Amino acid sequence: MTDAASPGQTGRKIIHVDMDCFYAAVEMRDNPAYRGKPLAVGGAADSRGVIATCNYEARAFGVRSAMASSEAKRRCPELILVRGRMAVYKAVSAQIRAIFERYTDLIEPLSLDEAYLDVTQCTACRGSATLIAEAIRAEILAETGLTASAGIAPNKFLAKIASDENKPNGQCVIPPGRTAEFAAGLALRKIPGVGPKTAERLAARGLHQGADLLKHSPQELAQWLGKFGPVLHQRAQGIDPRPVQPHRERKSVGVETTLAEDLVDAGACQRVLDGLLPELTRRLNGRAYKGVQVKLKFHDFQQTTLAQQATGLDPVQLDAMVEAAFARGAGRRVRLVGVSVTLASECTREQLTLGLG
Repeated sequence: MTDAASPGQTGRKIIHVDMDCFYAAVEMRDNPAYRGKPLAVGGAADSRGVIATCNYEARAFGVRSAMASSEAKRRCPELILVRGRMAVYKAVSAQIRAIFERYTDLIEPLSLDEAYLDVTQCTACRGSATLIAEAIRAEILAETGLTASAGIAPNKFLAKIASDENKPNGQCVIPPGRTAEFAAGLALRKIPGVGPKTAERLAARGLHQGADLLKHSPQELAQWLGKFGPVLHQRAQGIDPRPVQPHRERKSVGVETTLAEDLVDAGACQRVLDGLLPELTRRLNGRAYKGVQVKLKFHDFQQTTLAQQATGLDPVQLDAMVEAAFARGAGRRVRLVGVSVTLASECTREQLTLGLG
């Protein structure tokens, strides 16, 4: 990353490391009989189980995270479905974190299997972020038997997108001199926060790529998309000033998904929320909490939230909360479902959200 910096860049060298189908990869590593076969980690197909993650063989059948296990088995009858082993995943995650720490203290974990690293001041590998990423991935493979993908860029937004470009077991570099060009050609659907419905609304205005957004002012985008509009305008220029934050104080942890099709009944919303719970549990990483909140966003972009005290993810309580939140919509269709928990005071942290849509 030696090209001249584009306007708005900070001179940072950011790596986003993302393990490849982490839970499933650990299971295949520990049980060679699973290798080469469609495999998913999740709950039982004969109950309200959902898929936490799956390998690439399963994805070829359309199986994906947050899908009901029964639907996954319908799409792939040969699917091997195993229960998760969180203690094992946490132990492997700690191994990976130790590898990161050989290169930088500026580490911002997003979950057990992905993190941002700021290696701007790192002198290893001649200070090359590209070579550092290659070294980290090689050490992860040697010490855990697992593959990782990486994105290297001058900011977090682009690094995260880049890490998905050459999956699995690959990496992609977006040098400072190419950030604006890359962002201009980026499909809007790939930008975090742009779900299917938002992409559809933008497409109806003839907006498909980053360059299309730049034909409009941030104020115009704010009229269409609210506070997200000006942020999206920045992203379309390849700009993201957020630093890597290794010591963020978080108050809550949450997950949400923007839906490909609007939902018209509370039962469908409840099933979607069930599908979010494995990821919420993963992101909680064993931390205590004192409250739970359900969020629904309707087709007109109005939203409602309902909060209650809780120390566990009780399906009966959550179903009742979803039903009550849905009733507030007075028949409106639902385009987004989310659930979050408020962390206990001894471990307060800032909310994380996951866009699965």
